[in-house]
Amino acid sequence: MAVRVAEVSVSWQGGLRFVGGPAGRPGVLVDGESKVATSPVELLLVSAATCAAADVVIILQKQRVQLTALDIVVRGTRREMEPRRYTAITYAFTVRGEGADDIKVRRAIDLSIEKYCSVVASLAPDISVNYDVTIA
Repeated sequence: MAVRVAEVSVSWQGGLRFVGGPAGRPGVLVDGESKVATSPVELLLVSAATCAAADVVIILQKQRVQLTALDIVVRGTRREMEPRRYTAITYAFTVRGEGADDIKVRRAIDLSIEKYCSVVASLAPDISVNYDVTIA
């Protein structure tokens, strides 16, 4: 099995703001104070959402669902004490498309969260990950 290595660089922009990303692509502004841009811990939720979303889109397409919209809100619960890491993450999926039903959508989400999403798989194993689904 081949090992894949990811590499990004980060440059300080002043204060607690940084721009980072892989070489040759536009960087992402990240703000440690969450004043002018997404904070690092918020960006983790964005990463978890987009990782799962990509899987869900691919799986639903394979199930012949004609997806017209996929929206996700992700809520992370953090500890009060340092390190203020996430202890729980809850997704709220809203799916719209011809052929989308509760069984297909939940199957796609389960496969993503339990098997395919590398971001969720990279989280500490004691973090509770749950979801709700609305089919519009």
